[in-house]
Amino acid sequence: MIFRALLDKQFEEKRSEFLNFEHAQHDSLVVYLQKIERLEKTPVDEIRSMLSVSTEPGAVPSDEIGQYGSFAVSFDQKWANHQEARAWAAEILADRTTFAVDGSQIPPTRDYSITVAAVQIGWFENPHSAEKQYEKDVEFFIMPPNELMPSPEESRVSERRIREEVRKTREFLIRKQGWKERGERMPLAFYDNTLVVPFPLSTNGKKNEYIDQMKDLIAVSERTEVPLVGYIARSLSRDLLTMLDVFDIQETDRELMHDEDLLFENVLKTWGDRTCFCIAKRQGLDDAFGDSVGFVYLQSTGDSAPARVDIPSWIYGAGFLNEVLDVVRAECVVGLGYPYALESADQMSLISVQDRDVFYRALQEFAESNEIRFTVSRKAASKGRRR
Repeated sequence: MIFRALLDKQFEEKRSEFLNFEHAQHDSLVVYLQKIERLEKTPVDEIRSMLSVSTEPGAVPSDEIGQYGSFAVSFDQKWANHQEARAWAAEILADRTTFAVDGSQIPPTRDYSITVAAVQIGWFENPHSAEKQYEKDVEFFIMPPNELMPSPEESRVSERRIREEVRKTREFLIRKQGWKERGERMPLAFYDNTLVVPFPLSTNGKKNEYIDQMKDLIAVSERTEVPLVGYIARSLSRDLLTMLDVFDIQETDRELMHDEDLLFENVLKTWGDRTCFCIAKRQGLDDAFGDSVGFVYLQSTGDSAPARVDIPSWIYGAGFLNEVLDVVRAECVVGLGYPYALESADQMSLISVQDRDVFYRALQEFAESNEIRFTVSRKAASKGRRR
């Protein structure tokens, strides 16, 4: 239980620290905006030459920055109301198949004597057609003790969840291969995370396994010519800030903000605006991904930070970028600021508190029927009585 009086007292005591941080962040923001202005006035070849002094410049702008003469690319559609926006989205999505997958997990816990975990993935495939049925479904995977021991780290469960999400996305890409020959509209697969490694999964070498999975998924997307995007609603990336610091060494504090803090309301000013396409050159990943993945930031809401959209570079090279981003925008119109396909997949994959209770009751009944020792910690039993 949180006591409001204590909470208010703590906030007031920390008031000066919050204000000092905001002022320091603002000072850094001003410098970064000046760097972007200089970047926009610099020829593309000169930008690349200046960034080449670093082996890990964070990002490298594509030719779009010269094409548009700006780091921001404006969205030219304007609507009087949401009804008009939905009509536009319906036209973009009509007879076009979009796909999204998401996952949830039950991590191992010491509250029960049996070491066990579980993963559930849910997906939504929508043909946006009155003649074809959409598909919503789930798969559930139990991870028994031999898959978790001797060190039952939660990262192992995350690794399994990601592996299943990648597998399901890969299946969609392969199934939609040949869409052009069949006269279909370009399909699009949403992956609910970055394509260039979201976090250090563990210390047991699994990070390289994840990189290999993503490289394979990107390669399958290119081979099948079925576009794939990684969607991150609130990115903590500093790739653009790193790029600007390499381009212009004027001193500032990159650690005070993220890319989205720089872009929101300063660079991306209206709904649908995006940054120019940039090649991802994140620290430590250039050897793994090379130039195979790029990204844009997309203003997908009117009152919140932009989303980062990771996009395989082949999509930009093939001339599909604008169509892909219109599909993303249309999904965000339907989903009120978040892609509807991802929202639906998330709803399917969600494991609620009640679901966890069902899982552990089933585990207990399974253990008892098979004469497997099963005990519950005093702490867990106490929580169960009090909640």
